Amino acid sequence: RHRVSPEAQAVLQEYLTDNGLDTVKVRLNQYAPGGEWRRLVKNKSVGWFYRYTFGALSLVFYTILPGRLFGGDHYNPFTNTVNIYSDDPGILLHEAGHAKDFARRKLKGTYALLRAIPFVPLYNEAVATNDAIDYTIDKQQPAAQKDAYKVLYPAYGTYVSGEVAAWFGGPFSYLESLAVALAGAIPGHIIGRIKAAHVEDEPAPRVEPQASQ
Repeated sequence: RHRVSPEAQAVLQEYLTDNGLDTVKVRLNQYAPGGEWRRLVKNKSVGWFYRYTFGALSLVFYTILPGRLFGGDHYNPFTNTVNIYSDDPGILLHEAGHAKDFARRKLKGTYALLRAIPFVPLYNEAVATNDAIDYTIDKQQPAAQKDAYKVLYPAYGTYVSGEVAAWFGGPFSYLESLAVALAGAIPGHIIGRIKAAHVEDEPAPRVEPQASQ
């Protein structure tokens, strides 16, 4: 939508603060190739070999094909940047979840490169999706939890169908690609709405333990 509301920004900022992700850069509907190349050089948490090969390649695509026109919300581990173009809090939490996932990895470059192995991205996406949903549960935000189920489950379905198609099918025409995406999204929509329907509108009150006498 290329418009990120203050409410969505506040959700993202609170998540980053709660998880101590103070080195993560967030770009809201922004195209900044110069800044990203500088972050690539300075991001010593990723080994230089990974930064100046795979990281540089990712920024070549970023520079030539601006995300505002050709891409979507994503996290770049080589620059430790979350790029946001959407206004849905669930999507924002998901992308920030990738940053949290990488923050706890010791070999970040290797971990990023593993995504080239078939079906490994499904693990990465599941980690970020589950973290986003768990965060709404921990914060006792049923409305946000429902939204996350409805948005992130269909998205994950497209990841599944996309991986299957990438490694066992193709090349596809436009209509075939659309059919592949729908084959994953439709079950995701169904499951997501079933999960959302079971979320109580009011969170259960917390029971504080009584101090021992």
